[in-house]
Amino acid sequence: MAKNTVAVIGTGQTKFKTHYADKTYVELAQDAAKLAMDDAGVTPDELDAIVFSMAPTQFMGVNDCDRWATSHVWGTGKPFMRIHAGGATGGSALQAAYVHVASGVHRTVLVVGADRVAETPDAQHVLNLIWDRFYEHDFALNTVTMTALAAQRYMSRYGTTEEQFAQVVVRARKNAMGNPYAHLKGEITVDDVMNSPRVAYPYKRFDICPRSSGAAAVVLSNLDVAKEKCARPAFVNGVSAITHSVFMGDRMGVFSETEFSDHDGEHIAAYEAYRQAGITDPTSQIQVAELYDPFSTFQFPSIESLGFCGRGRAAAISDEGGWDLDGQVAIGPSGGTLCTNPIGVTGLVRVVDAANQVMGKAGQNQLPNVHNAVATAVGGSTQFFAVTMLGDDHATRGRVQ
Repeated sequence: MAKNTVAVIGTGQTKFKTHYADKTYVELAQDAAKLAMDDAGVTPDELDAIVFSMAPTQFMGVNDCDRWATSHVWGTGKPFMRIHAGGATGGSALQAAYVHVASGVHRTVLVVGADRVAETPDAQHVLNLIWDRFYEHDFALNTVTMTALAAQRYMSRYGTTEEQFAQVVVRARKNAMGNPYAHLKGEITVDDVMNSPRVAYPYKRFDICPRSSGAAAVVLSNLDVAKEKCARPAFVNGVSAITHSVFMGDRMGVFSETEFSDHDGEHIAAYEAYRQAGITDPTSQIQVAELYDPFSTFQFPSIESLGFCGRGRAAAISDEGGWDLDGQVAIGPSGGTLCTNPIGVTGLVRVVDAANQVMGKAGQNQLPNVHNAVATAVGGSTQFFAVTMLGDDHATRGRVQ
């Protein structure tokens, strides 16, 4: 399969917080785009196309903000594409831009987006609207209650405890201390998590991500541009995505071959991305994983789906420090989605943070000897999974058959 080599040559992100009283939506997007372009050393004239990452516009009360944003992100007169796949939007947008470059159609593409989730008084009510009006709407399913059901099922299958999930939060907040862009950060304890207000079993408030406002951007290019512009690119060596039915009942293992509490679709996407990147032993070859984990309960099934350990083993390894920054794989050095969740660009932020580790630009959060990093994105009723492999060497691409 002949493809052009694709590289991340520039990244940018704003600080993330609940509200931006002094910035409009499009100004946030422009700030991130400018940061990424400056980092890549490219001008607007050198951009061949724009991919815009934007989830539901109901969050900010402005319909189809991508149309408003086009000129602000230097898209006028260029191909412009909006991507929307719920929480997976940022990861899917990156992969759409990857295809633009890998196909040879474009040399340099900007991926950019923003979100202002807290502009609505109840984001969960907006998310409830995805469900079937006749069969499911009255059950008040939303991302909190839906994933709480999945967490209960995971706990029943593997014996995982609330305290083990709480340790995920403690680790994320501690990691985020070194991330100047993170929304939530700080030294907290398992008891702090356990004593925070109950929301929906097994969730307490601290088990759940914040509603974040902010923006992120990435500049992708082909190899010729990367050699000219960037001393140490992060090569996009593998991309994959998979989709399940929106109905959780269709993915419960009893009447189907899938298991929604295991994030099994993520496993399929991961191993296709690994195949493209030449990854045969994820635990020994991948140093960093930036996961889409907006709830404490997401991390363990995602770790297992990525092949870092067997099913039901991630919590025990967490107890032993295996997912700490100095563990067998560093999970979420940035603090991850538990600390920062601007839904429309969260998956893109994961790519930014993973790419920065490979490029040696993660600042205080930089880990030594990062050669490969994986970034994930999850959307819908845990039905959309996108996995992106980034590395400091593009030679592995030749292994794709």
